[in-house]
Order: sequence, then structure tokens, then C-alpha cells
Amino acid sequence: MHVFVTGGSGQTGPAVVAELLAAGHTVTGLARSDAAAARLEALGAVPHRGSLDDLDSLRRGAGAADGVLHMAYGGDFSDLADMARRDRSAIEALGRPLEGSGKPLVVTSGTLVLPAGREATEQDAPDPAGIAAFRIAGERACLDLAARGVRASVVRLAPTVHGPRDHGFVPMLVATARQSGVSAYVGDGANRWPAVHRRDAAVLFRLAVERAPAGSVLHGVAESGVPLRSVAQAIGRGLGLPTRSLTPEEAATHFVSPFMATAYAFDGPASSSRTRRLLDWTPTGPTLLEDLAHGDYLAAPAS
Repeated sequence: MHVFVTGGSGQTGPAVVAELLAAGHTVTGLARSDAAAARLEALGAVPHRGSLDDLDSLRRGAGAADGVLHMAYGGDFSDLADMARRDRSAIEALGRPLEGSGKPLVVTSGTLVLPAGREATEQDAPDPAGIAAFRIAGERACLDLAARGVRASVVRLAPTVHGPRDHGFVPMLVATARQSGVSAYVGDGANRWPAVHRRDAAVLFRLAVERAPAGSVLHGVAESGVPLRSVAQAIGRGLGLPTRSLTPEEAATHFVSPFMATAYAFDGPASSSRTRRLLDWTPTGPTLLEDLAHGDYLAAPAS
């Protein structure tokens, strides 16, 4: 299968591109810069110059492919409505050439889009008042294409897709602990986040492209809920720093932004039972706490 990929040169993207190539697929990747093009070429993919705002380029890339995997998401986080609009427009452009073909379109979302406070499943609707409500428009745009002859599916990734050279939420916690001298969590720290290793996420994306049924919602979750207190304690042990609780008011100024303080206090466990059964997906990578203990998260920063 010839797969057109957006986000192939990002954090999770290279693992996904490598997984697709190893399975015998060919990959063309959207590249908005020379550096992104070079990274895709080094992986064995063919660069396709363009951006999420260049809808003609997206349509051309999708129209020349046997399937599409959309992982890119960008814009100004101070304008979430515009980010949602850009993502929806990109998905509609990618899906247009696939209509009536039965070809796959796999779109990325996140489990933080779901209601808080209980273990959410693939069949739960997103929370329009939740902290990741800006991802809902993209989910709907993708799933609407299932009624137009596209084998469309959504992969909701855990908020931490961990692995070497991660630059997501957990490294932000590590950096804040180094800077402040304390590894912190909010309240009692019993709130839970799902987690998945990058290699396992890559396998799930490949399986979704190959055989996810139209209209599927899939959860990229290996661990349903890791307490944030445990994460903070692991960071504290590794850095030799004290660990302590913060009130929500303290957290708003301690972490990178008030939004991140809210995210670190979010209780959002999620199940992937249906995904595992549907696609015979079995995560095998290390856990998040194992990665914190033995990976590169706590290594001394480069000078």
C-alpha cells in the first residue's frame, strides 16, 4: 500500500513511517521544510512539499495514495478555535479524493478529549466542555467521511506517548522540576493519565491503516491510568529532588502555563480493550515508569 502521511517527521511520526516501511508499504510524507524533507528521506520515505494550510497540496498527496494517515497538528495554541478549524479543513481536504474509494483515512486525536473522572472507552463521546475539546472537530470531520465511502477511523492517543527523545508532557515535568528544584503534582496526585510507548503506537497506526473498519474509534493506550503522583515521585527520585503537592492555585504558576496545570490535574483514565480485540493489537513496550527509570528522560541535559 502507498500511504500518504502528515506529521511523519515529528515526534511519533518517524516511528510510524519506519513501521509502515518495515511492513512493506511505501510512504510519501508531507514536508513543510528542508529539514523535514531530509528526515523523511533518511527514513526511506518520499517527501511531498506542502503544509496543512496548503489544501491543494494535501488533496494531491491523498489522491496519489492508497491510504492516508494524518498525524500533524499545529498552529497557535493561544487560538484553539483556529487550530480546530485548520485541522478540520485539512481532514476534509485529505478525505475528498478518497470519497467512494473505500481507501483508509486514519486521523489522530487524543484521549484527553474524553470526559474526566472514570475509565473512558472507545464508545464514549468526547466532552465538548473538556480540556481537549478543540480536537472534537477533527474527529467529527474524519468520521463523517465514513458515510461517503472512505474507510475512515480515529486513533485517540494517550497524552504521553513515551520513548527516546520525547519532547511532550513528561519532559515538561522534568524540565520544570529541574528549574524549580521540586517535582510536583496537583492535589493528592491520584489523578490518572493513560500512556503508550511510541513503538506500540506506531504498530497501532499501521494496523488502523491496514484494516480498521470505517467509522472506528481506536484508543492508543497501553496503560489505562498512571497516577501523576507516581510520575512526579519517579522524577524526584531520578533527579534527587523532593516531591510535593501543589494546590491548583500554586500549580497555575508552577507549571509552564495555567493550561498545563489543568492538564496535569486532569483525571482521564482510558481503556483500549475494544481496540485490542478489533485489531489484535498487543502493546509490548516498557511502561511509562520503566521508561522514566531506565530511559533518557532524566539524563543530564546537553550543554
